Amino acid sequence: MELIDTHTHLDFPDFDADRTALLADSRALGVRRMVLLGVYQDNWQRIWDLVQGDRELYAAFGLHPVYLDQHQPADLTQLGDWLARLAGHRQVCAVGEIGLDYFLEHLDRPRQQQLFEAQLQLAADFQLPALLHVRRSHAAVIATLKRFKLKRAGIIHAFAGSREEAREYIKLGFKLGLGGAATWPQALRMHKVLADLPLEALVLETDSPDMAPAMYPGQRNSPQHLPAICAALAQIMGLSAEQLAAASTANACELFNWPPA
Repeated sequence: MELIDTHTHLDFPDFDADRTALLADSRALGVRRMVLLGVYQDNWQRIWDLVQGDRELYAAFGLHPVYLDQHQPADLTQLGDWLARLAGHRQVCAVGEIGLDYFLEHLDRPRQQQLFEAQLQLAADFQLPALLHVRRSHAAVIATLKRFKLKRAGIIHAFAGSREEAREYIKLGFKLGLGGAATWPQALRMHKVLADLPLEALVLETDSPDMAPAMYPGQRNSPQHLPAICAALAQIMGLSAEQLAAASTANACELFNWPPA
């Protein structure tokens, strides 16, 4: 069973002590390819250095809405410069992590929107998928995506919306990222939504080191947990783990233009 972790933050200091061993253990469990997402300008080089040392790691660069107060106007220009300089490189797979966060009330919404749209335009210009953070902002994100109509769409990270919102994203060509949050017994509403989601729209992720699944409460999340996440979600959906893994891997390969597993 081969898996792809479509959303990790393996550059974070949480992994500095054991990153090499963790990667080896994850590969032994079948998690071969992983996407590392940039969240602010200062971590792009660190991500790129890690990716250059491992052919099965892939980079996405972006300005995350949660770090809005850290972003400078020049960072957007630098993002465009990074994407131009690395255009066509096999290990640059997306623009992300970008999006809108309405959960944190102190974040300026108009400024978030401006930054979001500017980065969606970069995704369109460089013909890359967009990896989206969407928290309590589905209506605004869907409305924005309808205006941009990205040719390569992308992934709605940690999808926790309704059936109707899922349908809107799928119509726009987006995949829905599923991870540890949906494995918790308390996520009853999401369990009902999972039952209706088409397999061709799903990809798996961890959001390491965050969003630990129910099987590893309070622990650092890691790509090593992706097989357990896959098995738990498959059980909720009435599938075998192998079915969900195969669909997720095929969907990720299609989205990122990677060769099949």
